[in-house]
Amino acid sequence: MGETLAAISSKDVRAQRKVDSLLEQEGVRRDGNLDYTCGLFDDNWRLVATGSCFGSTIRCLAVSSDRQGEGLLNQIVTHLMAVQAERGNTHLFLYTKPKSAKFFGGLGFYEIARVENSLVFMENRRRGFSDYCAALEKTCREGTSAAIVMNANPFTLGHLHLVERAAAENAAVHLFVLSEEAGPIPFDVRKRLVEAGIAHLPNVVCHDSGPYIISAATFPSYFLKDEDTVIRTHAALDLEVFGKIAPRLNIARRYVGEEKASHVTALYNE
Repeated sequence: MGETLAAISSKDVRAQRKVDSLLEQEGVRRDGNLDYTCGLFDDNWRLVATGSCFGSTIRCLAVSSDRQGEGLLNQIVTHLMAVQAERGNTHLFLYTKPKSAKFFGGLGFYEIARVENSLVFMENRRRGFSDYCAALEKTCREGTSAAIVMNANPFTLGHLHLVERAAAENAAVHLFVLSEEAGPIPFDVRKRLVEAGIAHLPNVVCHDSGPYIISAATFPSYFLKDEDTVIRTHAALDLEVFGKIAPRLNIARRYVGEEKASHVTALYNE
């Protein structure tokens, strides 16, 4: 039995329906953020395996239940890694269910953090996260520090108030600006505006968030059952990762802003 591996265009309605059907059969929902999808088709052009990318992540992987154990997922992941390499993305990330983490370990992925019974966050560099933390540690200040994570799209007076309060109440503040491009203002512009806005606060250190502080766009929703579960699991994973970063910078507090009209922010802050 032979299979054909092919890219699936976003305009190919028939093939996209096959992707949705296979994902649904395997208990996976299509993620809202995908920029490449591929599939393995059998001799009768039935879709038997699929996978997708978004940015530097691999996501929405599924194999038909009657074809599992045949190495099809390995073919899909190997193909997606090659596509990413062609795009210049050599540092890759994926989220998987805990029961699948060992399989991806065999493909060269390493665990960063996990939310028990929900998901595991992995990357394809053995020292990726530890090197990131080591670089942050070089900016550590004396005394107890605080942290703020913000998108700053744009940097507002509300953001400034939050930073000024944290700076007044702590020896140092580590301010992480989300480096993902997920809004109308490019990251380099957002960061320059933040740095200009906090220039009068000598105890505030500004950082790129890098790939480890997880945003809504990079976080997967495709194997979690409902939106509230997605938000709560996202928050739990973010705290697992941040809990590994905080000791390296003597961070004992994390300040958050309120958006009273935002259900996502309310659940996240809770």
